[in-house]
Formats: sequence, C-alpha cells, structure tokens
Amino acid sequence: MAEAVERKPVLEMVQADGTDGSCVTFVLHDEDHTLGNSLRYMIMKNPEVEFCGYSITHPSESKINFRIQTRGGLPAVEPFRRGLTELVDVCQHVLSTFEANVKEYKAQGEATMD
Repeated sequence: MAEAVERKPVLEMVQADGTDGSCVTFVLHDEDHTLGNSLRYMIMKNPEVEFCGYSITHPSESKINFRIQTRGGLPAVEPFRRGLTELVDVCQHVLSTFEANVKEYKAQGEATMD
C-alpha cells in the first residue's frame, strides 16, 4: 500500500513570544518574487501598515518570509488578508480586460477577412 504523503502547509504564521498580533512574519512556501513584491505593494498602500517587507531565505529554496508591522494595535493578519483580496481583484481585472481585448481583436480579424 502507498504511504500517505505529508503535505507542507502553504502558509505559516510566526510570531515572537511576548508580542501582540501587530508584528507578524508569514512564511509562504512555494512562492517567489512574483507574489512577494506585488503583495508587498498592495499591503503598503494601507495607511495602518508601518512596515511591510519580504525576503527569500536562499535562492535554492522557494520560500518567502513576509513581515508586516501595523500601527494602532491592528492585527497584522488583517492587512495581509486585505492585500491578498485586493491582489486577486487586480489580477481578475487584468485577466478580464485581456480576454475582452483578445476577443475584440479576433472579431476585427474575422471582419476584415469577410
């Protein structure tokens, strides 16, 4: 019988002992600069975020350490969730705009061939 393959979690939350939830490091597995930089940009647009940065531990590892520090006692999880949601919205807008333009281009090509 095949053994069950243990799956690594995609996301881990690391918080130093004795700190509140306003300063947290998120570890994102199997990700790189593509997600790291765009997510950092989206999160830094939030005025309640004091610091947001990421680092890739080693070039041979596909793991990001993503750190968020907020002002006013806001839990760092909130801007992280909001940033992910806003990034998904932006990606969806780009995809739908691209698909609409491809459809329009193909329609123009068919019209000129008639």
